[in-house]
Amino acid sequence: MDTMPKNSTNPHESSTDNIAGGGREKLLIVEDDPAIQRMIGDYFRHVGYDIITAGDGEAGVRLALSERPAAMILDLMLPKLDGLSVCRQLRERKLALPIIMLTAKDDIVDKVLGLEMGADDYLTKPFSLRELEARLKTVLRRTRTRPNDSDDTDYAAIIRGDLRIDPARREVTVQGRAVELTPKEFELLRYLVGHANKTLSHRELLQAVWGPDYGDQVDYLRVFVNQLRKKIEPKPSSPMFLLTEPWVGYRLQLPLETP
Repeated sequence: MDTMPKNSTNPHESSTDNIAGGGREKLLIVEDDPAIQRMIGDYFRHVGYDIITAGDGEAGVRLALSERPAAMILDLMLPKLDGLSVCRQLRERKLALPIIMLTAKDDIVDKVLGLEMGADDYLTKPFSLRELEARLKTVLRRTRTRPNDSDDTDYAAIIRGDLRIDPARREVTVQGRAVELTPKEFELLRYLVGHANKTLSHRELLQAVWGPDYGDQVDYLRVFVNQLRKKIEPKPSSPMFLLTEPWVGYRLQLPLETP
């Protein structure tokens, strides 16, 4: 049986492991529980990541900004700065870092707040490390998606009325104004624009953007739709573009012709 090396890092201090070599991706773990931090760190080091750890939210923000990890695993309840505040500060600094939030209880309020602050996914403790790894692979795969040298129309800039989305540059503008989106918000908008004026079911959207393991998390999807409305709609409470199809899903209503 394979064994994972022990991590003796004090979780209330920050540390880095082999961050300069090997071409391994950095994973930032922000968790104040020593046992959980060590368990997650050992597992992901074993499967090929260089591990950076922090035991409080302030250290987590500093390391995210200085080390630029590939992704962050972030506990909700942290000393000095809680996970929601960490998310908000990183998003305010325009850091497009995939974030998976860990919550201690299956509370929809915590999850919704985390998603609204910019988290890409969440897991409730206790959780399976394999499930956490699968979620991490999914968010990384989404953010790594880039155009290749082929003429893939998925990556051509799309202009519909006042909305312009450039998948290659991951840029969105509304009436010429730049709109800052989290990685998941961007992927959701890109899928909606690619299927403009069509009604898309909750399940289709969840599976297209989050992966095949999703499909029933309608509240989860609703959070992201509401966030998008706040960013692209002139009046989010009375949307003109991102419309709800009751009991079915959503439809992005846009002009058919590109100017």
